[in-house]
Amino acid sequence: MLTFTAAEADLLGRTADALCAYMGKPVIAEIVTEPDEGFEWALFALPLGPDDEAEDRPHVQAGGHGARFLGNGGGLDLSDGQPIDCEFLWAIQLSELEGCRYIKVDAQGEEAGWSDTLSELLPFELSETSQPDDEDDTADIDEPDDDEDDGDLPGAGRTLH
Repeated sequence: MLTFTAAEADLLGRTADALCAYMGKPVIAEIVTEPDEGFEWALFALPLGPDDEAEDRPHVQAGGHGARFLGNGGGLDLSDGQPIDCEFLWAIQLSELEGCRYIKVDAQGEEAGWSDTLSELLPFELSETSQPDDEDDTADIDEPDDDEDDGDLPGAGRTLH
């Protein structure tokens, strides 16, 4: 059975969260298991509201009992186990093909990309960057010495009462 690793699931969840921020709408990401096929895939979808017409959009049901959601779900409460009607955006399917662990499927259900690197198929670059140490943040800032004469500055040497 081909399954997503914890790191891959984390990257897909962060992608869903970035899509929420970019689109200004909740984006649902869910890992779906295809037991008869032997692989998992991750779908990305926009929940449809009661007034949304689903006929002209690719449609998918997300959620349900035992759903494995990724990311924050755009702030939606997805814990009730009820399926949600959604507009299908795209998916990432796992593959056993050599040099092609991931297949991107577009909104029409067509294979739109293949890669052995997940980040190549995602819409955002979400690689981890190292943060500088706190010492490095202030190392280049010139701080005045206590012995320097601040007489040229207005109000220098005065104490406010």
